[in-house]
Amino acid sequence: MAHVLCPNCGHQGSRVLESRGSEEGAAVRRRRQCSKCEHRFTTYERCEHQPLFVIKRDGRRQPFDREKLRGGLERASHKRPVPPEAIDALVDRIESAAVRSGGEIRAARVGEMCLGGLRRIDQVAYLQFAAVYRQLGVEDVQAELDRLTPEMTSKL
Repeated sequence: MAHVLCPNCGHQGSRVLESRGSEEGAAVRRRRQCSKCEHRFTTYERCEHQPLFVIKRDGRRQPFDREKLRGGLERASHKRPVPPEAIDALVDRIESAAVRSGGEIRAARVGEMCLGGLRRIDQVAYLQFAAVYRQLGVEDVQAELDRLTPEMTSKL
């Protein structure tokens, strides 16, 4: 039995209700239930890799931060019908790309992968992310919206 602390009561005992691998196989997601208070919670089990770095535009290396990346994607999809699992899968794909590229990934590549993933998940979230990431003005947002409109119409 794993010694995972319940986030509700701090008890060490829990049982696994469900386990499943993430989309890229980088983690195992486990739904657990505390054996004391019966609170249900999720844990993730990941393989440890060498430290990952993001290469910024000015050449600086910054540690890869899953939570920072996830936070940016969540802000872009705020109040949108975007399942948390879709955000987790996108973060997993980006992290896997960093691992495959030798532990370093360019910030521009991270941004483009975020844009591509959000475009498939939710086009409004994509527009919000693009507006901040690419520093788009009103005319630029309108042009991007005009490009997306045929895609949205064809999906109906």
